[in-house]
Amino acid sequence: MEVDTELGGVRGGMRYMTSTGGETIPPGVDPKTVVVERSVPWTEMENAILAWELNGEPLPLAHGGPLRLVIPGYYGVNNVKYVKRLAFTEAQTGANIQSSGYRVRPIGDKGAPTQPTMWEMNLKSFVTHPAGGQMRAGLTQVHGVAYSGSSPVGAVEVSVDGGKTWRAARFFGPDLGRYAWRQFVLPVILPAGSYEITSRAIAEDGEVQPELRVENERAYAHNGWRDHAVKVTVA
Repeated sequence: MEVDTELGGVRGGMRYMTSTGGETIPPGVDPKTVVVERSVPWTEMENAILAWELNGEPLPLAHGGPLRLVIPGYYGVNNVKYVKRLAFTEAQTGANIQSSGYRVRPIGDKGAPTQPTMWEMNLKSFVTHPAGGQMRAGLTQVHGVAYSGSSPVGAVEVSVDGGKTWRAARFFGPDLGRYAWRQFVLPVILPAGSYEITSRAIAEDGEVQPELRVENERAYAHNGWRDHAVKVTVA
């Protein structure tokens, strides 16, 4: 793999860390239309991992071996497989996967470099139990998971009435660090009736998981709690 930098640090003026995948490009095909090459802010070098092993064994081809870039907290498209080159660059790559692909834009619009790109994962949570359907009346444990790619998750609230009222859940299990999912639980007593159970995460910087998704071409980054609600009938 080629690393384009200088001893002592990144050269001044470099704004992005750009990684290039090593897939073979068929003859006659414009490389920028198919090459997997992604640029992220250069400061992510502090968190990025160049992985060549998995569980003590060489990283298999199916997981991006022999070398893969992993950037914790970033969407998977930035975790380039089969890395052959990593460079610090003044501008984002002109490859289509960066310049027009994975851009958040209005439905029907074509992708363009001026649109937001899929970098850090957004704040999200969802209920994993109950999973919907019918239940017996009485005490139940609402379980779920929460995640954020930027500011860590600081709290989670649960609603059993579709977001009209909220109760504070508690985290349980090990805290494996900023870039790991957090498990949460809330014991609730559910008498006979119909319920819409959902959750919303709150980041340490005060950001609250939104109710609704941001409508966009290809439905990127959907983290609205409304659509992830679970409907339960209790008898």
